[in-house]
Amino acid sequence: MKEKENIIFGIHPVIEAIKSGKEIEKVYIQQDIQGQGLTELRNVIKKSKIPFSYVPVQRLNKYTQGNHQGVLCFISPIETQDIEDIIPQLFEAGKVPLILILDRVTDVRNFGAITRTAECLGVHAVVIPKRESAQINEDAIKTSSGAIYRIPICKVDNLTDTVFMLKESGINVVACTEKTDQLISSVDFTQPTAIIMGSEETGIANQLLKNSNNLGKIPMVGEIASLNVSVAAGMVMYEVVKQRLNG
Repeated sequence: MKEKENIIFGIHPVIEAIKSGKEIEKVYIQQDIQGQGLTELRNVIKKSKIPFSYVPVQRLNKYTQGNHQGVLCFISPIETQDIEDIIPQLFEAGKVPLILILDRVTDVRNFGAITRTAECLGVHAVVIPKRESAQINEDAIKTSSGAIYRIPICKVDNLTDTVFMLKESGINVVACTEKTDQLISSVDFTQPTAIIMGSEETGIANQLLKNSNNLGKIPMVGEIASLNVSVAAGMVMYEVVKQRLNG
């Protein structure tokens, strides 16, 4: 059963959507719901590693007035890609890879704005975790001015594993964080690079900071000393372009 192009509701339709290989953004399950099919649904969700949340029925009713049976899912409007496939293609094409990793950036508009800037400044792919990331929906696409359609978006199970893979592929991983004395201007961005930007609330996870090749911070002289993540991402990406054009 379907009300909007990116929403499927009902227990069995959602199960079939997952089994058919549709790219699912997230599943909502009504709190305290019981009934046939829910065990199978949970098993399918777990097997496919799809993000899900238990929500009040009012949340489901907000999206559809149909017989949702306590379950609905959001279909991704784009087809995500594999970062493991993109990296060798970039090297084979003679390009200097520039990858952007977003660690738990959950605000849809921030994600859209970052993607827009990334496309403008030549980022080759944006990597996000399957869980704890912004939903790719109409608001994200609108905020990105359609850039989400024009730049590869890669979802991964574990960002730390991805960082190890990138490093093994010869890519310098740079975490943008205030937890360092090194300015981003002193980081060599002319080499193959992956930039990590952290969540709006807690920044970059310690495990990612620990496994990055470099840490770099944006110089600030004001009293607030805090930037919106999309603004900060734009400043770091601009530093990359500046170095590469002048290099």
